[in-house]
Amino acid sequence: MELTYRPAKEKDLSALVSLLADDVLGRQREDTSVPLNQAYMSAFRAIDADPNNLLLVVEHEQRLVGMLQLTFIPYLTHTGSWRCLIEGVRIHEAFRGQGIGEKMFGYAISLARQKGCTRIQLTSDKQRPEALRFYEKLGFQATHEGFKLSL
Repeated sequence: MELTYRPAKEKDLSALVSLLADDVLGRQREDTSVPLNQAYMSAFRAIDADPNNLLLVVEHEQRLVGMLQLTFIPYLTHTGSWRCLIEGVRIHEAFRGQGIGEKMFGYAISLARQKGCTRIQLTSDKQRPEALRFYEKLGFQATHEGFKLSL
């Protein structure tokens, strides 16, 4: 399957929010109302203006089929290395199970290497066992226990 990758544009926002809302957990936390909640526009503009953030769109035959966000983080630990944080991973439901996620991660990993990152990290909700299996299949290891604090 031929895929193209590009930075997200403002015109993609409604489709991206729909992707984020397209599962049990996403429906609970995303706002798909029309007009689009302006908090999404504010977040997009902040991401787009930050050279250490990339909201990546994946297309097949000019149709948006996936997305993820890469954040490149400099660390003082590990001899002042860079890490890549991957968040907001979604594949359109009509395109799941076709290898798009693996290709998308391959592309994301190549971008992290180009940036000089020595590690890629991500989190996934424990309520998504299929996602956990997918990340393990790609070689990610659950080496740390993660914590979150809602504010």
